[in-house]
Amino acid sequence: MNELRVLGEFYFSQLAHKPIWDAKGRRVGRLLDMAMRWDSISPHVTGIQYAKGLHALIPIGWIGSWNADGLRLNTTFDPSLTCPMHEDETLIGKWLLDKQIIDLEGSKLVRVNDIALSWVSHEDHQYLVLVAVDIGVRGLFRRLGVEFLLSRIANNFVGCQYIKPLENRTSALQLTREKEQLRQLHPADIADIIETMDYRQRANFLETLDSQQAIDALTEMELDAQVEMINQMDEVRASDILEEMPPDEAADILGELPVEKSEEILRLMESDDAEDVRELMQYQEDTAGSLMTTEYIGLPFWLTAEQAIDELRRLAPDAETIYYLYVVDEQETLEGVLSLRQLIIASPETPLKDIMQTKIVKISPYDDHEKVADIIHKYGLLAAPVVNDQNHILGIITVDDVLELLMPERPRGEIFSSLIALRHLPKGGYSE
Repeated sequence: MNELRVLGEFYFSQLAHKPIWDAKGRRVGRLLDMAMRWDSISPHVTGIQYAKGLHALIPIGWIGSWNADGLRLNTTFDPSLTCPMHEDETLIGKWLLDKQIIDLEGSKLVRVNDIALSWVSHEDHQYLVLVAVDIGVRGLFRRLGVEFLLSRIANNFVGCQYIKPLENRTSALQLTREKEQLRQLHPADIADIIETMDYRQRANFLETLDSQQAIDALTEMELDAQVEMINQMDEVRASDILEEMPPDEAADILGELPVEKSEEILRLMESDDAEDVRELMQYQEDTAGSLMTTEYIGLPFWLTAEQAIDELRRLAPDAETIYYLYVVDEQETLEGVLSLRQLIIASPETPLKDIMQTKIVKISPYDDHEKVADIIHKYGLLAAPVVNDQNHILGIITVDDVLELLMPERPRGEIFSSLIALRHLPKGGYSE
C-alpha cells in the first residue's frame, strides 16, 4: 500500500536547539535551523543546520528518529558528506519564525509564533513537511515553555498551503490566495493592512497589488502614509498611479513630496491630468481650492434628459460624484444644477434648462475651510460647486472631504457613518 502515514508531529519550538547524535552515539551538534523547499503544496524540510557559521546541512535522509531528547542519525556522521544550502531553499527559523503574514479573513497582519511539522512516510520514503504556522498566543507561550498556562485555549493555525515567501529568503510572508481574496476586501481594509507594515514591507506588498488595487488602497490612506508610499516608488509607477487618483488627492500628495520628485512625476503624467493637478496645487492649504476636485459632471444646457442620461453613462466612471449634475454653457459658465433623481424622473424630451435649478449655492476657491463647512452643513449638500469671479465652474467640494476635514482624528468607519447619516437628512438647496 502507498498510503501516506503520519509517523510523528512536532513544533519547531520543541526541536530547536536539541542535540544531534549519530549512529555511533557521538554528539555532532544541535538543531539550529531547518532548510525547506517551497516546491510543493506542503513545503518540506531538506536539511538540518547543525553548527554556527556553517552553511552545510545534514541531509534530511540521515535523520533516523526524533524525540523530546533530540535527533538521532541513521548513519555515522561525516562532515565531508553534508550538503550545501541551495538558492531555492529557505531557513524555517530565520525566515519564518516571528515574521508577519497577512490574515485576509481578519484583514490584518499577524505574527508567526511557531511552526507545526509532520514526519510522514510515503512509498518507502520519509519526509518532514510543514503543516501550518501558529499565529496564536498559545504558540508564543509554547516557545516560552509555559504552554500549560493556556492549555484550554485553542491553537490558531494558518495552513502552509496558503502561505509563501514574498521573495526568496524574505523577511515576510503572504498568503498564496491573496490575489483572489484581496479583491474581496474593501480598499480601506487593504489600507489598514499596509499602514501596519514597516517601511520595507509596505513597498514589497504594494508591488504585489495590481494598479487599481494600489490606487484604491492609497486613496484610503492618511496623507502621511500616501506620501511615504509614493516617495518609495520610482517616478514612472508613481505617475501611473497618481494620474488615476482623484486630482485633489494627487495634488495633496505631490505638494508634500520633494520639489524635484514632484516635478518629475508631473512631467511623466498625462498632460491633461498633470494640468488639473498643477491647477489645484496653486491654492493655499486652508482654502476651498485645496479641497476641491475637478472631477465633476458638467452638461450643456441644451441637452434633453434622455441625451443627458446617455452622456452621464459615458462620464460617470471618472466623476467624483453623480448626485448633482452641473449645467454649463460653452465657456463652462455655471447656469444651473439638478439632482440625479430629477434627471431620471424627467420626461426624455425635456431640455435640461427646463428642469435645472438656477438658484445655486456656490463657493469661491479662496473661501476658508470654516466657511466651506458652514455652507455644506447649512444647506445639507452632498457637494457644492466652486466658481471663479466669472462664474466659471472650477470644481466641486464633496461632503466626505468636509467630514474628513472636520474629524481628522476620527476612524474612517465613524466618518462614513456620519456621511451616511447626513445623506439621509432632508436636503436644502437641491431637490433629491
